[in-house]
Amino acid sequence: MKKLCVFVVGTLFTASCFAQGKPVWGIKGGLNFATYHHANKDVQATLDARTGFHLGIISHNHLTDKIAIQPELQFSTQGTEVNVANEDFEYQLKYINLPVMFQYMFHNGFRVEAGPYIGALIGAKDVYDDGTEDDSKDDYKTFDGGLGLGLNYLTYSGFGIGGRYNIGLANINDRVGSKVQNRVFQLSLFYMFDNDHKRKSR
Repeated sequence: MKKLCVFVVGTLFTASCFAQGKPVWGIKGGLNFATYHHANKDVQATLDARTGFHLGIISHNHLTDKIAIQPELQFSTQGTEVNVANEDFEYQLKYINLPVMFQYMFHNGFRVEAGPYIGALIGAKDVYDDGTEDDSKDDYKTFDGGLGLGLNYLTYSGFGIGGRYNIGLANINDRVGSKVQNRVFQLSLFYMFDNDHKRKSR
């Protein structure tokens, strides 16, 4: 995890040295469909996607005419829905995530992206069907990290839509037991503020 943090910070520093001009800022938000990946296949539980949301800011930086680096800062609600012995409950996690996406931009408005992310856990609880809740932050590690893969489309108006799959590589389980990793699909709407950038990106 420390190596991933160093890599993300180093990537940001290196990109800032090669960026062309000032960053272009934007905002984004949308839905999360989150679950866990269990390394222990003997876990007797059914995991279903939990619907949450993400909201954050974008800093879009051109390295060349077709290649950009895009750091983001997001608030993200994650976790999973669980069924064990016919009992349903949710693991609800809250993260502050820092993705750093490398993007290849096509002239038709499409962008493909890939890059690392790191996340800091700011809250966790177990919520049961009867409405009771248990604080479970101590059951999880403070930091998460992984790889994001996505596809975006930017319109001439500056509005865009995107999809991204975040593959957690870090073990978020802080208890003795199986290795647990986050898996999150994000469906986003975003808006870029700079009019000149909108034309050049198409």
